Parts: sequence; C-alpha cells; structure tokens
Amino acid sequence: MPLARSLSMTSLNGLPQCEDEDLPVEDLLLFEISWEVTNKVGGIYTVIQTKAKTTADEWGENYFLIGPYFEQNVKTQVEFSEPPNPAVKKAMDIMKSQGCQVFFGRWLIEGSPYVLLFDIGSAAWNLDKWKGEFWEVSNIGIPFHDREANDAVIFGSLTACFLKELSCQFDDKPNIIAHFHEWQAGVGLILSRSQKLPVATIFTTHATLLGRYLCAASIDFYNNLDQFDIDKEAGERQIYHRYCMERASVHCAHVFTTVSQITSTEAEHMLKKSPDVVTPNGLNIKKFSAMHEFQNLHSMYKARIQEFIRGHFYGHLDFDLDKTLFFFIAGRYEFSNKGADMFLEALSRLNFLLRVHKTDVTVVVFFIMPAKTNNFNVETLKGQAVRKQLWDTAQSVKEKFGRKLYNALLKGEIPDLNKILDRDDISIMKRAIFSTQRHSLPPVTTHNMIDDSNDPILNTIRRIGLFNNRTDRVKVILHPEFLSSTSPLLPLDYEEFVRGCHLGVFPSYYEPWGYTPAECTVMGIPSVTTNLSGFGCFMQEHVADPEAYGIYIVDRRFRSPDESCNQLTQFLYGFCQQNRRQRIIQRNRTERLSDLLDWKYLGRYYKHARHLALSRTFPDKFEMEPSAPPKTEGFRYPRPSSVPPSPSASQHSSPHHSDAEDEDEDERYDEDEEAERDRQNIKSPFSLGALPQGKKKQHGEYRN
Repeated sequence: MPLARSLSMTSLNGLPQCEDEDLPVEDLLLFEISWEVTNKVGGIYTVIQTKAKTTADEWGENYFLIGPYFEQNVKTQVEFSEPPNPAVKKAMDIMKSQGCQVFFGRWLIEGSPYVLLFDIGSAAWNLDKWKGEFWEVSNIGIPFHDREANDAVIFGSLTACFLKELSCQFDDKPNIIAHFHEWQAGVGLILSRSQKLPVATIFTTHATLLGRYLCAASIDFYNNLDQFDIDKEAGERQIYHRYCMERASVHCAHVFTTVSQITSTEAEHMLKKSPDVVTPNGLNIKKFSAMHEFQNLHSMYKARIQEFIRGHFYGHLDFDLDKTLFFFIAGRYEFSNKGADMFLEALSRLNFLLRVHKTDVTVVVFFIMPAKTNNFNVETLKGQAVRKQLWDTAQSVKEKFGRKLYNALLKGEIPDLNKILDRDDISIMKRAIFSTQRHSLPPVTTHNMIDDSNDPILNTIRRIGLFNNRTDRVKVILHPEFLSSTSPLLPLDYEEFVRGCHLGVFPSYYEPWGYTPAECTVMGIPSVTTNLSGFGCFMQEHVADPEAYGIYIVDRRFRSPDESCNQLTQFLYGFCQQNRRQRIIQRNRTERLSDLLDWKYLGRYYKHARHLALSRTFPDKFEMEPSAPPKTEGFRYPRPSSVPPSPSASQHSSPHHSDAEDEDEDERYDEDEEAERDRQNIKSPFSLGALPQGKKKQHGEYRN
C-alpha cells in the first residue's frame, strides 16, 4: 500500500498555510469545469478568471479549465496550442475520432491557464441518446424546450466522456481532481460518479436555483427557509428538472462547497445538505491596486463624471459640484434581489431629510443596470452637445481675451477691462447662455426604454416623485447599459467609474456573495451591503466595526423592510454629513481591507476542499487530520482608535459640527500609524478553528 500523505494545515509566518510539499502536485491533475470558462454570463466568470493565477501558480502545467466552445468568445480570449500532457492529448484524439469537436489552448488572462473547450453544437446529434442515459442513471427527465438544460446534458456528457478516457490511461497516478461549478456542469459530475471513475469530485454552488427564483417573487425567504415545500415550489416555476440536476450534483460530490455562510444555510434547506467547506470569493488584488494613487485616481475620474453631470443637468445646474456626492448601484437588473426597490425608497427619505435640514449637499445617484433599450435619449445627447458647445465658446473668448491682455502688457499698459471684451464677444456669450435654457426637467434615464411604462425602476421613480426638480437634493440617473470608455455619453469603463464615485450602494436581498461591494473595497470606495449577502457576512466576521472602514451593513434579516429602509437612509444621510477630510480618511481605511479579499488569502479554502476530496476518494493514499477544516473567522480588524469616520458616530444634534471639532479630529488621526497597526493585525496568528467561547460576536453586537 502506498505511503499515506498527510494533508494537515499548519501555521506558517503567523498565517495558516496548506503544506503543499505534503501534497505532490506533480502526481495530481486538477480540472475545473464551468459553463462560464471563457464565456461571461455572470459572477462565476469573475470567480474563475480572478482565481486562475493563484491556482496556476500552485498547480503549474497540471491545472486545466473545461468549458463550452463559443467562437465569438474564443477569437479574442484563447490562443490555441497542442496539449503538453500526452494523456490529455490522447483523450482528446479519442473524442475527436467519435465526432466531437474539442479545442485546446491557453486562456489569455492573468496566469494563462490551459483550457479545454467542447463544441456543444458538434455533439448535439447525441442529445437524445445522452438524455436517455442520464434518465437511466438519475431518473431526471429533461424537457425538449429547455435549451439551457439540454446544453448542460451535452456539456456534462462530453466532460464525463473525457474524464473516462483520461482516467483509463492511468494506473496508480496521477490522481484526478474535478471541480464542478453550478448545475450547468453538474451532469458531468453525476455521470462520473455513476460510472465509478477514479476521480475526486467537488461541487460548488454559487447560488441555489430555487433560492434565486423565490427571492425574485418577493417572498419572505430567509424567515421561512424550513417552511417551503421544495418540490412544489420548483414544479410551479417549471424548473423542477434543473433543481433535480443541482440537488443530485450536490449529493453525488465527494465534497460540497458554497461561497458564503448565508448560502450555506440556504443550501441546507433548499438542497438538503450542509456544505463541507465554505469557499469565499476573492479578487486578484494586483489588478485593482493603484499603489496609494487611488486617491488621485478618485479625483481624476470624479472630474470626468462631473463633466457628464454638467451636460446632463444643463439649464438646471444650480447646485455646487464641489459639494455633490456620487452614489451608484450596479449589477443584473433584478429589481428586488439587488435591493433597487429599497434603495429608491431610501433615496426618497434621504431627499426629504436633506431638504428639511436645508443642507447644501447634493446627491447624484446612478443606476447601472442593463435593460432593453432602443438607443440613447435625444435629450441626453443634446445635453452633452450643449456642454461641449459652451466649452468651445469659453475657450475661444478666453483665447481672444488672453491675446488682448498679452498685447496690452507688452506695451506697459493696464488694459481697460470694460473694453477688452467687445460687443461681439458679449453677443457670443449671451447666445451661449440662451442655448442652456430648457423647458423640461433633466431626464431620469439616458436611454429610450423599450417598455418604460412597465419598468420597475421608472415606475418607482414616478411613485416617489424623484424627477430631478430644482428643489430635489437627490438626483437620479438610470443608465440601462454597461459602461464603456467608447460611449458618447459617459466615456468611462466600469472600474474608472467606480473610482470616481463616493459610495456604492448594494442593499441586496439575495446575494450569495456580492462582487460589486468587494470591487469597491479593493478600489478604496466605501460601500453599503447587507447581512443577507455573503460579502456582508464575511466582513462582519473579519472587521470589528465595519462602518469605521467604510463597509455599511444593512440588517435585512432580523428587521422589517421599513426598519431596514430607515437604517439605510441613516447610513446615506450620515455619509452626506461627512466633510472632505473624513471621506479621505474613510477611503484610506476601506482600501486597507483589500488584503482580506485577496485570493492569496482566500485560496486556502479551495485548497482545503481539494485535500478533503482526495482523502475521501483515495483513503488508502491520502489522509486528513480531523481538526483541519478552516473557518472564514480569522483575524479581525479592531475599531480604529482615531477620528470617527462619520458625524453619525458622535450623534451631533445638528447636521454640521464645528471646525474646531474637525481640527481636533484631524490631530488624532495618524494614517501611517493606523495602517501599520492594521498590517500587524492581519499578520497576527489565529486559529483556523472556531473562536474561543465567549469571544464570538452575537448579532446584536454589530451596531450599525
């Protein structure tokens, strides 16, 4: 019998690390299978793409990704090559001889991992046969009209066929690990287990199918998790076959993982199994790091957004752009799941508070949520044209003025300012001013919506009356299209836009992880999330006072919707009360949290899942110590001892407090000292097990 290899976790340099030397990677092959390999559909693409470098660094030439072949994606993302591994090449050749088109190459992302892509269309002639085989194995029937489920059967059958041909070539080693993401890849897992292939399998659900459907129906989901008739609910929504595919994958896998604790609870009730490991989603921080230039980047991109605002609100620009804050929400157009309904209601209440207190702060809120449109709104395009015309007029007058001033100074004269501008100049400027007059309000949307009478965001705006009136302190702009640097309206990429904003607001009701607030964090932009998102729960575990670090967590689990909305309103109002100095301090703190979200830290949970799968699949070769499971509870950032990040922390009776207080707070804040304290804290040793009894924070202790 081969010598058993220990897969224990030990502490190295204060941080728990997997003993990779105890797990010889050269004796293993790792395959990650997902419908979103080189194929961007949702957040799973981001997970796989950002994690690729960390995994490729660990596994080298033994790491492969498997996905579907779509020519429009492959043209710009994949460099074709021959497989360096002879066993992989032979398995591909066998599949090609059976009439299946298989492509191999490198995915042109950071880490350049190998990808194996199956052409679903070339194998579609086998669909009926494979659906029959899948029925015999699982008793799950796939309706002919569900193209996505049929594609999943083809993709899964091709994956299982490849793993079978590959494993047939090996005797003792290398051992194979296959990690499947989401139900679309699950058929391959089910077939692999039914054929008893010598493959260690892992299944990760990033969101349960039924959970997403139920939450979209505005059901009180989390307070009734144990009350649902699962089969009935899935059947009524005509997704019973998909639900069965997902549930079978979960129960067939050697190791089942989810991306957050909140999804873990959901899976326990929806899929009837608790996950073995929680694998939080990370980011490749290097991609977003700006080496402490992020404050300068914020100023630069904020100026670009201000230019758009000047055009959009021409004729109504009676507010001070230097005292204007930019908030935004972005993501899939899921009105309730993403919290857009609560956000709009909170904005209505915020508008009331700002008007009552007669504050000089204005808030411009962007909704970046793609919807069906005809094209750009004519009034919006006109606004940018008017702004450009005014800029050109001002430049020409300035140039003429400068020339006359220059000539007068050369003659040793002080020019008569009443004569330096002639009648033509005055006429030009008057015409420019008249061109800015408009008899309509600035539009609330930048595009012509195809079905605007039934659009939930626009209908809510109509109900609460946020029409960008002069008296409104909260202005709303719906941009129903993904951002692009080539746009004639707002020529910024998403990352540039985020850096230019002041606050991201994501009060989601259903958010298994939440990449949008995570991206804000690594770019040093404060954000609002909830305790129903994986990201929010993760931050509550790791940061003693998230609000001090620019992470505002709305309680949507243990409060009524109205109470949650009031809490969100108070967060937004408190943020509006901050002065510029406080916002800079808060952005510095937010950016320091990025280490928490680095795959270099979070990758350990995927390592543990792989080790656990090997020990369960090949117990005679691999063993794992029972005390090894890592928890997401690790180091905790303490509350900063210096200046409060927000006036709300000191409970002032008026919206503004004195300059003397600001000066005193400025003296108490030492950025370098505070940053060093956080760096030491992140390196301090901690146990991977549960926190000591009595130390774990209870829900009521997270005061927001």
